[in-house]
Amino acid sequence: MSSSSVNQYSQPCIYGHVVSSYAERKSRFMKWLTKIFKGGSVNRGLPRGHQPQFLGDENMFWRAPLTTLDDLSKANKEKEELDHATAVSLTEDLKQPGYKCRTDNDEDLGRPLSHDLSSSSYPPYPPPYSLPYAPSYAPWEYNPRSYRICSGCHGDIGSGNCLGCMGTFFHPECFLCCACGYPITEHEFSLSGNKTYHKSCFREMTRPKCEVCYQFIPTNAAGLIEYRCHPFWSQKYCPSHEHDITKRCCSCERLEQWNARYVSLGDGRSLCLECMESAIMDTGDCQPLYHSIRDYYEGMNMKIEQQVPMLLVERQALNEAIGGEKHGFHHMPETRGLCLSEEQTITSLLKRPRMSGCKVVGIRTRPQTLTQKYEVTAILVLFGLPRLLTGAILAHELMHAWLRLKGFRNLSLEVEEGICQVLSYMWLESEVMLGSRDMPSTSTASSSSMSSTKKGFKSGVENKLGEFFMHQIAHDTSPTYGGGFRAANEAVNKYGLRFTLDHIRLTGSFPL
Repeated sequence: MSSSSVNQYSQPCIYGHVVSSYAERKSRFMKWLTKIFKGGSVNRGLPRGHQPQFLGDENMFWRAPLTTLDDLSKANKEKEELDHATAVSLTEDLKQPGYKCRTDNDEDLGRPLSHDLSSSSYPPYPPPYSLPYAPSYAPWEYNPRSYRICSGCHGDIGSGNCLGCMGTFFHPECFLCCACGYPITEHEFSLSGNKTYHKSCFREMTRPKCEVCYQFIPTNAAGLIEYRCHPFWSQKYCPSHEHDITKRCCSCERLEQWNARYVSLGDGRSLCLECMESAIMDTGDCQPLYHSIRDYYEGMNMKIEQQVPMLLVERQALNEAIGGEKHGFHHMPETRGLCLSEEQTITSLLKRPRMSGCKVVGIRTRPQTLTQKYEVTAILVLFGLPRLLTGAILAHELMHAWLRLKGFRNLSLEVEEGICQVLSYMWLESEVMLGSRDMPSTSTASSSSMSSTKKGFKSGVENKLGEFFMHQIAHDTSPTYGGGFRAANEAVNKYGLRFTLDHIRLTGSFPL
C-alpha cells in the first residue's frame, strides 16, 4: 500500500508492521520495559490516563503526549529521553527495506508514532492551549461535526468568534443587513423570510411613503404612523396634504403629485392629466354625447319627445343658476349639473378654450335666455369634466326631465334623486362593459380630445375612470343620493325598471 492510503484516518499517524530482526526488537523493548519498572518514579510527573500503553504481542505501542514544562523533575526528563530513544529506533526500522505498511482496516490497533506538521494531507491542529497536558506537536482528534462554515462568505470559521443564527453560523463581519449591506452588530435585528436587517433599516424599508410628496409619512403625537388613503385609488398621503395647497382633481379626487402638474380650469378647479385627456370643454363638443344618451333612453322605451336644450357652463354661471333649483347632481360639495324648470338667462361656453402651459385660457362665453315651453327649461352641465363623468351627469339630469315631463309630481328627494342615480349608474355600466369588450361606445360621434374615444373606443384609463364614477354613486354616504340610490337599485334589481317606475307614479315610493 502506498503512503497516500494512510490519509483516510482521522488522525495524523503512521501504522507499521516490523518484519526485520524480531529478536533484536524484542530484546530492545524488554530492556526499555525493565528500566521503567526499576525507575518507577519516571511516571510520577505524568497525568492520569497518559501512561505508556503496551499492546500485547504486537510490536506496536503508543507514545503518550509529553509535557513541555521547564521545571520538569529528573524522573520526567529521564522518561522523555527513553521515549525519544525509542522513537529514533523505530524511525530507523521504518527506513529498512523489509518494512511494510499494514493493509487491515482496524484503526483501533494503530497508534500515532510520529507526525509531520508540514503535511497538507492531515487535518488541521488546534492551538496548543486546547490540550493542557500535551506539547504543541501532540495530535488533535479531528471531529468533522465541529467543522463550521460561514453562511456569508462560505469560508471556514475555524476557532475564531462566530455568530449563530437561523441554524447556521457567520463570521461577525459576514452577518450583514440586506438593506444597507453593513454588518449587524446590535443585539437585536429584524428578520423577513430568510433575510436579515438592522431594525432601523427594516423600519425605513417598510414604512409607508407619501404618494404625493414621496417622503416617509411622519408619525403623529402618539408616535404612530398616520396617513390617509383614497378608498378607490388607494393613494396614500400625509394628512397635512388635505389642508395645504396641494391640488385635488375635481373629477377623480386624486391629489396632485409633486412630480406632476394638474391643469387649472381657471375657476378654482384643477384636472389631472388622465381626466384631461377626455375632458369636454364646450357645448359643441358635448352635443353628440347628449344625443347618444337620449338614444339610450329611447332604447329603454323612455323616449323624451321634447327637445330640451343642453348647455355647458362655467362654475360661476352654474352656481348662479341654482337659485331655487335643488334638483342637481350633488355628490361633491358643489353642483355639477342642473335641470332647470324656470326661465333664466344663462352664460354658456361658445368656443373650446385652449391650453397654455398648465392653464386653460381663451374661454369665450355668450348669454342665452331660456324660455319655458315645457316643464323643463334646460339642462346645464359643468364644463371641463371627462366624457364619462359628463355623460353620467347628463343621464341623471335627463331622468329628472323625463319624470317632470311624464307627470311625476311631489316626489321626495330620496325617491327622485335615487331613481335618477340608478339611470346614471346603468348608463355608466353599459359604457364600461362595452369598453371592456372593445366595442364601440354609444358616443362614437362624440368629439373628445382623446384619440381612442374619437375612434369610438375607450382606453383602459377611461374605463377605470368609469368604474370610479360607479363606485362614487354606489358608496355615496349622503342619505338623499347614496341612500336613495341603494333603495332604488334594490327595487329595480328585484322588480325591474318599468314596474318600479309605475309603482313610484302610483305611490311615490319604491316597491318593497
